[in-house]
Amino acid sequence: MSAMKNIKPIHSEKDYKEVLIRIEEIFDAKPGTSDADELEILSLIVDNYESENFPIDLPDPIEVLRFRMEQLGLKQKDLVKTIGFKGRVSDILSKKRKLSLPMIRRISSNLNIPAGLLVKEY
Repeated sequence: MSAMKNIKPIHSEKDYKEVLIRIEEIFDAKPGTSDADELEILSLIVDNYESENFPIDLPDPIEVLRFRMEQLGLKQKDLVKTIGFKGRVSDILSKKRKLSLPMIRRISSNLNIPAGLLVKEY
């Protein structure tokens, strides 16, 4: 348990790298051991540091839509039933028009895209 006395918050890139090295050293610790406890605590500290210093933004809703279209092999014309008129689909995909809440609901349901990915401002 003596190694755990040295656990401290990560304040710099140097601290971060040192913690990652220590995690690698004790990565295969057996559950219930002091190394396993240390690994769990260090993992939480690293997760917190990464969340604050390397945030991951949600993708642009239109890029999400385009990506899903590509995955499903869909063309613009295939979205007419989901979004509306051909011109409206074009306006949405070119970001000339915003997605409305009813559109988001239909896209989410029809293309199986989480609505949370479609509501971000763009």
